Amino acid sequence: MSKEKVLVVCPGRGTYNKGELGYLHRHHGDKTRLVQEINHIRNPLGQDDILELDRLEKYSTPRHTAGENASPLIYACAHHDFSQINSDKYEVVAVTGNSMGWYIALVCVGVLNTQAGAQLINTMGSMMTDGLIGGQLIYPIVDEAWHIDPHKLHLVDQLLRTASTDPSIELYTSIKLGGFIVLGGNQKGLKLASEVLPPEQLRYPMKLYNHAAFHTPMLEGTSVQARRLLSKDLFGMPKIPVIDGQGHIWQTLSSDPHLLYHYTLATQVYEQYNFTAAVQVSVKEFAPDRVIILGPGNTLGGAVAQALIQMQWKGLVDKASFIARQKTDPLILAMGMPEQRQLVV
Repeated sequence: MSKEKVLVVCPGRGTYNKGELGYLHRHHGDKTRLVQEINHIRNPLGQDDILELDRLEKYSTPRHTAGENASPLIYACAHHDFSQINSDKYEVVAVTGNSMGWYIALVCVGVLNTQAGAQLINTMGSMMTDGLIGGQLIYPIVDEAWHIDPHKLHLVDQLLRTASTDPSIELYTSIKLGGFIVLGGNQKGLKLASEVLPPEQLRYPMKLYNHAAFHTPMLEGTSVQARRLLSKDLFGMPKIPVIDGQGHIWQTLSSDPHLLYHYTLATQVYEQYNFTAAVQVSVKEFAPDRVIILGPGNTLGGAVAQALIQMQWKGLVDKASFIARQKTDPLILAMGMPEQRQLVV
């Protein structure tokens, strides 16, 4: 029996939420090496032990969503999930990720070893410990069937044009996320967006708690600081193709580690991250049979499905066709969902 080809998607910052408390201990409590590597970096900084954070009886939004805690927690959960993919059943043909998930993807494909990954992720996650630079806000750009809504796109474009005329306002497209757009900006920019964009689903526009304005020009100073703290020597060649937030494929035999370093610590820090393009390029170029989303959580499931619906991949034409297919022969397997996890490990 031949193996199924899979695209692996690595999760970003907003995936360890209240329902994920205990995920690391529950699924990977017997694995200690990566946790030790992460804590070895965190202990001298006076930061919490990540396994202790995961084992707390009660979820604390301020504590668990802080970048210096959420980032290494998600890294440990996701990388251990990657190691559990059944290699007798699946062949990983490509890896991509959303935002912080790019760092995790680099470890999964071997550009960074696990220790270098821990250093990169803890360093970048700790950049906002002394105060966030700007913030992020998320807004849907699809209708109820998960088709792109031109009117909503026009509203967002109009908002960004208006914001650009006022020098006191900073507001940019931060992430293209399937059926959503993530805007990054200063407080005045986010306030304008909250006032201008019509309410949707009683939730949106929704400010992302404890998120800085990553993937916008506001983070250029953070990029400079990151390159002072992290060496180019951490980066090597990918052993599996990896697709970045511009939809560029970094191949196994022709990627320059120094260019990967520059993209990771410069370009994607202060330029837009197009997760939609990353997913679409991945499936076009590598023709996977399925997509596996690493845990924790399943917040990326909808965004991945929406990106695939836009290109009508494998007969997915709208939300209803996606739900129907997932019930019979799921194309997307999210390891954060117990019933789908069983099909992966």
